Amino acid sequence: MFTKILIANRGEIACRVIKTARKMGIKTVAVYSEADKDALFVDMADEAVCIGPAASKESYLVADKIIAACKQTGAQAVHPGYGFLSENAEFSRRLEEEGIKFIGPKHYSIAKMGDKIESKKLAIEAKVNTIPGYNDAIAGPDEAVEIAKKIGYPVMIKASAGGGGKGLRVAYNDAEAHEGFSSCVNEARNSFGDDRVFIEKYVLEPRHIEIQLLGDSHGNYVYLNERDCSIQRRHQKVIEEAPSPFVDAEMRKAMGEQAVALARAVNYESAGTVEFVVSGATKEFYFLEMNTRLQVEHPVTELITGLDLVEQMIRVAYGEKLPITQADVKIDGWAMECRINAEDPFRGFLPSTGRLVKFLPPVESTDANGTTRVDTGVYDGGEISMFYDSMIAKLIVHGKDRATAINRMRDALNAFVIRGISSNIPFQAALMQHPVFHSGIFDTGFIPKHYPTGFDASMVPHDDPALLVSVAAYVYRAFTDRSASITGQLQGHERIVGDQWMVVRLNGDKKENHPVTARPVPGGYHVEYDGKSYELLSGWKLGESLFNGTCNGVPFTLQVERHKTKYSLFHWGNRADFMVMSARAAELLALMPEKPAPDLSKFLLSPMPGLLREIAVKVGQDVKAGEKLAVIEAMKMENILKAEQDCKVKKVSAAVGESLSVDQIIIEFE
Repeated sequence: MFTKILIANRGEIACRVIKTARKMGIKTVAVYSEADKDALFVDMADEAVCIGPAASKESYLVADKIIAACKQTGAQAVHPGYGFLSENAEFSRRLEEEGIKFIGPKHYSIAKMGDKIESKKLAIEAKVNTIPGYNDAIAGPDEAVEIAKKIGYPVMIKASAGGGGKGLRVAYNDAEAHEGFSSCVNEARNSFGDDRVFIEKYVLEPRHIEIQLLGDSHGNYVYLNERDCSIQRRHQKVIEEAPSPFVDAEMRKAMGEQAVALARAVNYESAGTVEFVVSGATKEFYFLEMNTRLQVEHPVTELITGLDLVEQMIRVAYGEKLPITQADVKIDGWAMECRINAEDPFRGFLPSTGRLVKFLPPVESTDANGTTRVDTGVYDGGEISMFYDSMIAKLIVHGKDRATAINRMRDALNAFVIRGISSNIPFQAALMQHPVFHSGIFDTGFIPKHYPTGFDASMVPHDDPALLVSVAAYVYRAFTDRSASITGQLQGHERIVGDQWMVVRLNGDKKENHPVTARPVPGGYHVEYDGKSYELLSGWKLGESLFNGTCNGVPFTLQVERHKTKYSLFHWGNRADFMVMSARAAELLALMPEKPAPDLSKFLLSPMPGLLREIAVKVGQDVKAGEKLAVIEAMKMENILKAEQDCKVKKVSAAVGESLSVDQIIIEFE
């Protein structure tokens, strides 16, 4: 077995590979950019080598630097993770020439299957079901429009070397095809160094089902069942689960056998995934692409099969045979994964970067009801950079069935605390509550269909709002009691017993006042609200983010965030903001004038931190509503900013290539 391997990646996947290598007794080498010098994976590895500046094209995408690091440290093999050089055939070939093992498929397999255009041609030859489309690289946006019209809208414009939703757009008309082509080319060039783009028919009401497979150098292949990745936003996966609630045994077998046939056609070795789009109406499935690498969502397959896929990749690369046959592959229970991303769901999922003031994931555990697992590459106090993708962590659970897995995931999300930056945890929690998701009958259009105007946690009704009001009163009373117990207080701040308080719930401009009484009892407070009594008991301490307690004997977990006199409670995807004060203070607050919000309609502000890639207008130009104004790149994604109304450009305040902060002025209008 190898004694030392190098991980040519960063973040969560680098940590994931290091854990398995450590379990196998293998030393690890991390390579890192200057921006990642304090990253968790660098600390975890046995050795670490800096390979350049923050930009991926100057560090993680430079094969020469990674090969030099292998020679410097004596690493015998390289695990590429996912993204970066993981599907780069030339990198795999270079390693082979240097006598260094690539922990992944051979370069010829990557060249054939990692290229989406060529892989589709091969799939047709192997008699795998494929989607109608144009399978050659397209020269420009005008040609893209003509091809799209011939295929028939809607179409998918896809980067040949793409993945993870980057370099992919859906177009429903000529204008979207023209603009989508240009964006795909730019994203593909920046993320993969390959700007070839092709077009295929977009299947309506599609489900995204993928087959995980393993192959070795001895001609053995197995498919490890399917994963359902249909819950997506902007073509990036949000929730993955295994098995799929849609796939039956007959479909699983048919898809698995086609995936293996495709792998055999290219003598595939290592772990790989064949992705299919499946019609929800007819159950017909079509080949999308083959990912010649480990997938982000591989943990759900691990939890239902009992296999460590990273370990299998390492063993196959070393030349060992697969330890199982197809008959040995099992489906044990149900697994689910939520991608926890650095983005603000309340502001259109815009990227969020900065310091993790608090990072408190749920405790990893395995018990009679299942497993909770957290794969991450960050830590409390670490920083989320604008240079890389937005994933903070992967939250994975396993239960005996789908309902159990959903409940376990819901509880784990309630207990996942992130402060300092925004995350999509509230949105993930809301999805876990959605009845359509519970039904299992959905497609890749689930999020745009059920959240057409975006996500607003106030839209999510809470099953027990009285619980939230009571907890807010509990927390405020606890802080008040602590203040009253401090010596040297002014008169009137003595300990309060049984007084009535006013909980003021903030809901936009509407204020709902709720009289509440909170009386101390052993282990908590007895709260009376709206004619009902609530016995809240908890070991919660002042300043803690997690409130674990019982309400009238029923256990619950929610998150508490305090901002002076305001409190935010997060529970089941619902965010409730409160002010809690005495009845007299609430009476006086109602008399206070409110400062009007500033008029920002004459400015284009940066909605996120990022790099200004393009200014599409000039001073004095008349702009129509819907016209492109600027393009910002953040976390490897292009974001096009458009005019909300007809206007005229008065001033351009930012320069192309400038790093923008949130709400920085880009353009001023007359």
